[in-house]
Amino acid sequence: MRIQPVLPVDIDTPSGPMRTHLFRPDAAGAFPGVILYSEIYQMTAPIARTAAMIAGHGFVVAVPDVYHEFTEPGEAFAYDREGTERGNELKITKTVAQYDADARAVIEYLGNDPDCTGQIGTVGICLGGHLAFRAAMNPEVKAGICFYATDIHKGSLGTGDDSLARVRDIQAEMMMIWGRQDPHVPLKGRRLVYDAMTAAETCFTWHEFNGEHAFMRDEGHRYDPELAQLLNGMACQKLTDCLK
Repeated sequence: MRIQPVLPVDIDTPSGPMRTHLFRPDAAGAFPGVILYSEIYQMTAPIARTAAMIAGHGFVVAVPDVYHEFTEPGEAFAYDREGTERGNELKITKTVAQYDADARAVIEYLGNDPDCTGQIGTVGICLGGHLAFRAAMNPEVKAGICFYATDIHKGSLGTGDDSLARVRDIQAEMMMIWGRQDPHVPLKGRRLVYDAMTAAETCFTWHEFNGEHAFMRDEGHRYDPELAQLLNGMACQKLTDCLK
């Protein structure tokens, strides 16, 4: 379905207002909510296109500025060395408690949105995959989709990263997607995550593909269009099955 023009809103958090970009279907009725967490570059054009694609399948999609404490509202970083270094620096400067408070704020916002049914899922890419994983620890979240989530296996998101230790808090149905040629999450790291989720009896599916890091991003030499089309379809089907 068609979507409405993107609506920027500022959601209150304990560490200040968080610019959040809302993508809504252009149709009558209420729809499930999806929090889409970006890469370290915040909401770039590829992330906006992903949000629009999900919204077009009948979801209210919220894309928060993950580094809102440190950036101008709506600021995105370039896919270059400078942007990468800034994103990686802020990733560990921000505390896990701040990330978690942000997740609560967006969940509560969607829960009070009259255009949202109250059924909530999370989707995340790279850094966002880890944030989607943590957001799924909230009881309101019914589905979580994590594309090559970084730092879970190392506990290196920021001060207080206890994601592996808290796997049992996840009650959502999870879809974990990885690239076998991704140096950021090698086989040993993927195995740690898989074993922790299995031991916790998490409801999850596990998908590994021949792809490098960022193979979903439709800019850059690592983009795999065929694989991205397949996985976007799988993700939307999972959200539909769990939230509708």
